Amino acid sequence: MFETTTVAPAGRPPLSGTTPVADGLRMVRADLVTLRARPMPPMAWPRWLRWLPHALVCPAAALAAAATDTTTPLVACAHAATLVVALRWPTLAWWLSMAGLSTITLGYPAAPNSQLYVWMVHAGVLFLLTLRVWLVSAISAALLSTLLAVILKPSGHAGGSWNVIAGAALLFALAVLIGAVIRGRREDQARLTDQIAATAQERALRTVLEERTRIARELHDVVAHHMSLISIQADAAPYRVQDPPPELVTELASIRVNALDGLAELSHLLGLLRSDGDDTTTSTSPQPSLAQLDALLASVRAAGLHATVRIAGTIRPLSPGVELSAYRIIQEALSNVLRHAPGAETSIQLTYARDALHLRALNGPATLPVSPSPGSGHGLTGMRERAAMLGGDLATGPTPGGGYEVTATLPEPAASPATGKEPHQ
Repeated sequence: MFETTTVAPAGRPPLSGTTPVADGLRMVRADLVTLRARPMPPMAWPRWLRWLPHALVCPAAALAAAATDTTTPLVACAHAATLVVALRWPTLAWWLSMAGLSTITLGYPAAPNSQLYVWMVHAGVLFLLTLRVWLVSAISAALLSTLLAVILKPSGHAGGSWNVIAGAALLFALAVLIGAVIRGRREDQARLTDQIAATAQERALRTVLEERTRIARELHDVVAHHMSLISIQADAAPYRVQDPPPELVTELASIRVNALDGLAELSHLLGLLRSDGDDTTTSTSPQPSLAQLDALLASVRAAGLHATVRIAGTIRPLSPGVELSAYRIIQEALSNVLRHAPGAETSIQLTYARDALHLRALNGPATLPVSPSPGSGHGLTGMRERAAMLGGDLATGPTPGGGYEVTATLPEPAASPATGKEPHQ
């Protein structure tokens, strides 16, 4: 019924190095001998319903006061008001209700047909108390309330029969039971919410690590290829020059040894990355680059996606890491369009700037029915990791027209002359 996120954890209280009985008494004393405010938090309902139970307590108290027929109505009103006090000070409200019970029974007895409302008010206070204190403390409060009813019986006033006492004890037991069940459910929901949040955070972290591992494997293949070329060229260079100086031969041999050592370290690193057993073989196929962009576009066009590409600036050779990352970002962007916006008009723009490669993938709204996609959610994370690895940045988000846009900037200083390649069509 109510949120109980501010209560102490259910179950056994934390031990303080003494006996369990002493710890339990200490916890009960802390719950029942205090003036500390414990406000009832709002419910986890829609905004306009969050405070509805709190608001209903006030008319319930007014109805109980009106239904209690005593010689002094002011005492009945004061006793019913403890329900409202219990919304913020449950322990104080319980003590005030105990005092009100004693006052009404001994000094201003209620009519026999309205005494039930007096005990119902106290049961309501017990219910609100149970929602915010340790269960053993709530049971102790119910037992003390029942004991008070037994003590008040010898007063000789009407309504002090054992039947009334038994009915009051039953009301107290139901109030504690219902409050404990509601509190237990709320605490279980709070723990479940925390667990879901922790799982989502762990999944996000695992996604980042998996994508970084994948990127590391791809870059390993790129770097290993160039290290192998360095080693071969350093080994063959002395034979291409007639009578090379001994110093040159020694330096080339040192370059070859260092290249082989670096290659061995890369292979060792790749072995560690693949130690999970999911991938025990090393791929020997070359890593894709922007040279394969035409083939990628042809494949998505065959799948029913109308995609165009436009290239601005002078095409020049880029480093393997930039080529690979640009290709993978475009590939993932097109895959997302196929999954989430089938039939959408899609355009790819590549801009070769002086010190960077800018790419933009823009698609419109879907023109075909969108079927549920079992995607793993790694796509955007992988694109961001690739851009960050190169010191660039990536931005994604919906467009006003109902489409989606991916833009990335990959730093790449112009270190080589233009190759004169034709732009991709």
